Formats: sequence, structure tokens, C-alpha cells
Amino acid sequence: MRVREDYRTLTGTEKSAILLLSLGEDHTAKIFEQLDEDEIMLISQTMSTLGKVSANVTERLFVEFAESMSSTSSLVGSLDSTERLLVRVLGKDKVDNIMEEIRGPAGRTMWEKLSNVSEEILASYLQKEYPQTVAVVISKITPEHAARVLALLPEGFAMEVIMRMLRMEAVQKEVLDDVERTLRTEFMTNLARTNRRDSHEIMAEIFNNLDRSVETQFMGSLEERNPDSAEKIRSLMFTFEDLAKLDPGALQTVIRTADKEKIPLALKGASDAMKDLFFSNMSERAGKIMKEDIAAMGPVRLKDVEEAQQAIVAVTKDLADRGEITIVTSKDDDELIF
Repeated sequence: MRVREDYRTLTGTEKSAILLLSLGEDHTAKIFEQLDEDEIMLISQTMSTLGKVSANVTERLFVEFAESMSSTSSLVGSLDSTERLLVRVLGKDKVDNIMEEIRGPAGRTMWEKLSNVSEEILASYLQKEYPQTVAVVISKITPEHAARVLALLPEGFAMEVIMRMLRMEAVQKEVLDDVERTLRTEFMTNLARTNRRDSHEIMAEIFNNLDRSVETQFMGSLEERNPDSAEKIRSLMFTFEDLAKLDPGALQTVIRTADKEKIPLALKGASDAMKDLFFSNMSERAGKIMKEDIAAMGPVRLKDVEEAQQAIVAVTKDLADRGEITIVTSKDDDELIF
């Protein structure tokens, strides 16, 4: 987390946000009552990204405002503290809308925000829309971002969008407002909600990247202290053994994509069932060569096997992120895309 140390670099909005944070929730709530929604939005967004503010900066700020007080500790602007302040002033619906804006991509206008959404996510959403709607959106975002999004759309669909753009005259304000309203309610809202990541999901990803021995140690300790959290984290983790949950097409994609030197090493320490699963998803010739490679290895270090297995898991997650395969959990056949 960055620390604000230089008072001279603060903007006016940042100074206002620090001052309001330092006044406490009761006083800040009263001040928020006197501001309009746009001002609250701007200050709230700044609060949520302040990070840590040093006591010296806070003290200098109060001197500027001719206040006879000083701070003895740091202030931390966070999403949670900002949301608590807003709840004291505004209704839940308004607070939810403001926090979704804050959690969403940066930008003052809808089109600036869209230009900061990853091209993969935006393209995935747009390819389900009408070509005319997509043409309007593509024409409003930055050319660089538009080029990357177009390149990810199906070729025929992309060409239809291009033709619509070439024939498109000045877009009426009512049409733009309608498209913007749809994007805000159907896309940005869902995107902001998706960005609210559960702490267990974050820890599951961290555990996935730990050495197996360290992961086992931490998980054992966690089971003693908080068995419910340990169970939830374990259900969210994806391990080498979970490759057995992939459908044949997905596993074959993983095999084709993974480093060919990693697979035999990973299988060297795998169960017979996992080996058979891999061999059954290869050609007879490829499976025979793989078995010979594994037999010719001789003894290998456990750490090397675990690293090879983790590398294949990483490839699997990367393929899922790109939408090339789907990872399915063991519970109720729900789909979990990493």
C-alpha cells in the first residue's frame, strides 16, 4: 500500500477526502448531506483509493484549513470505510450504485470506463449484442482499445460491425443515452459485482501457488483454528488431481498446450488412475512414447514432480481464463471459471 508523504502532490479532491476521513463518520455524514450526488461520487472514489496517509500530511492539511488540531496516527481510505460513511447519509440503493461505480473500471464517463475494461471481457459481452449496438460502442471507445476488441470478435460478426460503422451517420443523443443506460445496468453493474472478490477465493489462489508441503502445513493449521474456512478454501482450490474433472475435450486441450517435458515428470508422481486418464486422452502412439519417457526417468525429486504438476495446473487456469476450456467443480456441476 502506498503512503502519502508529500503534501505538495495532493490534489484538491484528495485534500477534501483526507479532511473528511479525519473528521470521523458523524461529522462527515453531516457534510455529505450538503453535497450533491456527483460531488459525493467524486470524493468517495478518491477516498477508496487514498491508501495510507501519513500524520505529517494530515497535520499540514489542518494547518491549511486553519484548524487547531493535529493527527497522531495515519488514516487509511478503503472501500469499506467509504461505504460505511455513505450508508449514514444515503439510501442503500444509492450507496450500492456509488460503490459499484467505485469498484468498477476507472473513468468519469461510461466510454472512458469501457476503455479501461479488458478487451477479452468487453468482446465476450459485445458478441452477444446486435451489430448496430456494438458499432456504436466501438465508435465511442479509444481506437487502440477498439482495435483489440474487434480482433477478438468472431470474424463474420466483426465484419458486420465494421460495415455498420462505415454506414453509420451521427448517432442521435437518444440512441447514445439508451446504449449507455443498457451498458450501465447490464454490463457495468455485473462487472462491479464480479470484482467483489471473496477473501476465500483469494486465499484459494494463494494456496494453489504454495509448495505442496507448505500448503499442507497451512491447511492443517487452518483446519484447527477455522475448519469452516479451511473447507471453503479447499473447495475453491484447483489441483493437479482435479484435472480428472475436466471433460475429455478440455483435457486434450491442456495436453496439447502444456510443456511436453513437464507432462511425463508430472505423471511420474501421479496415481495410476491419473496416468491412465492422460494416456486415454492421447493417441496410442503418443501414449506409448509417454510411458517410455516416464519409465526412462528413474528416481526424481518430489519437489520437481510438484512443480511440474503446478505448471500444468497453471496452463489449465490460463486456458479457462481465455475461455478455451471450462473448469467444473465437484459440487452440483456448477461451473467455476478461474
